[in-house]
Amino acid sequence: MRWGALGIFLIHVGVRLALDGPQIWVDLVGYNLIAIVACVALFNSPRHNDPLAIAFLVCAIASWTCGSLFSSLNQFYVLPVSGEYLANISYTLFYPFALLAIPRILNRRKSLSVTEMLDAAIFGLGLTSIATALIFSQVISVGSGQSFFELFYPICDLALLITLAIASITQIINRRFLLLALGFFIYLLFDYLYLWDRFQGSYQFGTIFDNGWLLGIILISQSLWLSPAITREFLPIHPAFIALSIFISPSLLAMMALRPGIFPSYIVFPTIATLFLAFIRMTVSLRQASALTDEKTLARTDELTGLPNRRKLIAALSEFSEVEGALMLLDLNGFKQVNDRSGHRAGDQVLTQVAARFARVLPEGALLARLGGDEFGILLTGSKIATHEIAQALQACVSYPFLIDGEKISVGVSIGHVDNSEGGDLLAKADAAMYRVKRSINS
Repeated sequence: MRWGALGIFLIHVGVRLALDGPQIWVDLVGYNLIAIVACVALFNSPRHNDPLAIAFLVCAIASWTCGSLFSSLNQFYVLPVSGEYLANISYTLFYPFALLAIPRILNRRKSLSVTEMLDAAIFGLGLTSIATALIFSQVISVGSGQSFFELFYPICDLALLITLAIASITQIINRRFLLLALGFFIYLLFDYLYLWDRFQGSYQFGTIFDNGWLLGIILISQSLWLSPAITREFLPIHPAFIALSIFISPSLLAMMALRPGIFPSYIVFPTIATLFLAFIRMTVSLRQASALTDEKTLARTDELTGLPNRRKLIAALSEFSEVEGALMLLDLNGFKQVNDRSGHRAGDQVLTQVAARFARVLPEGALLARLGGDEFGILLTGSKIATHEIAQALQACVSYPFLIDGEKISVGVSIGHVDNSEGGDLLAKADAAMYRVKRSINS
C-alpha cells in the first residue's frame, strides 16, 4: 500500500511519454487514481502519526483530487459553468487543510497549543502580505484578465512556503521534514509554473507536465511513513515577529487607503486574514489569562469558606518578617462532637459561621485563612498588646452558640499566639502554643 501510488505513477509517466495528446484512460482515470491511492496510503500509515495530521492531510489531498477530477472531466466533456467553480473551490480547500496538517505532521510528542498555531498563522500571513505587496504586485497585474482564483492560488502557495520556512526554524530537521518539504516544494513549483503558462497562454492539458503535482503529493504522503522528531522541545516564534506581522497588515491597508492603486486589491485578502487571526489570538489570550487567574485563585482559596488556604498563609508568612505583628493558629474545641452528633453538613455550616465571626473581629489588613478541618490561621500587624487583645476578642466571638437548622451548637477555640519578634519557625511555634492551650483546657 505504501508504494502503490508511486508504482502507478511510474507506469503513468511511461504511458504518458509513449502517447500523444489527452487520453481518457490516462489523463482522467489513471491520473486521478494515483491521488486516490495516495489518500488510501495515508490511512494505512504507521500509528506513530498524529491522527489529526493524517485527517487534515487526507482532506487536503482529497480536496485536490476532487478539483483534479472536475478539471479533467471538463477537458473531455462539456460541463456546466458550475463545474469549473467546483474545481477551483476544491483546489482552494487544499490550502487550509495543508496549513493545519504541517505543524502536526512534524512532531509526535509536542501537542501544539491554539496560541502557537495562531502565532504561526499570523506570522505566515503577515509575511505573505508583505511579500505579495512587494513581489507579486510587480509580477501579476490586475488588468491582465486573471480570475479571482488565479490571483488567490499564488498567495496561498506563498503562505505554504512561509509555513514550511517557519517549521524549519521551530522544528527539528530530519528525513521526515526534508521529504515533506520536498513534496510541497515540487507541488508549489509546478503550481507557479502552471500559473505562469496560463498567463502566457502556453499551457496544454495532457502532457508530462501535469505529473509534477502528483509527484509532490506522493512525496508528501510518503513522508508520513518516516519517524517524526521525538524531542519535546518546540521553539516558539518570538513575540516581536508576531507584533511586526500584525503591524504590517494595517500599514498596508492604510497605504492603500491613502494612495489608491499603490498595491493591487487582492493584497486585501492576506492582510484582512492576518488582522482577523490577530483578533482571535487576542481573544484566546484573554480567556487563557482569565482562566490562569481563576486557577491561581482557586489554588489558594478554601472551597468551603472562601477564605485563603494554607498555601496562601505560608506564602504571606514568608514576607511577614519585616513588620511588627503576630501569627495565631486557632483550633475549634468540641467540633468533632458536632460532626458526630449533627452530621458533616451541620459541621460545614458551623465552620462557615465561625469564619464569618472571625472576619468581623479582625482589623483591616489582617489575613484570615482556613488551614484545613477546624483549624484556622491569622496573620496581623500590630503591637504585642494589640494582638493579644484581638486574640481575646476572637475567643469571645465564638462563646455564644451557633444556630444551625434550629439547633443551638456551641464550640470553643484554642489559640496559639506567637509574636513576630520571636523569629524562627513561627508556624511551628504557633502550633506548639496552640496545643499547650488545648491540653490545659482538656486537663
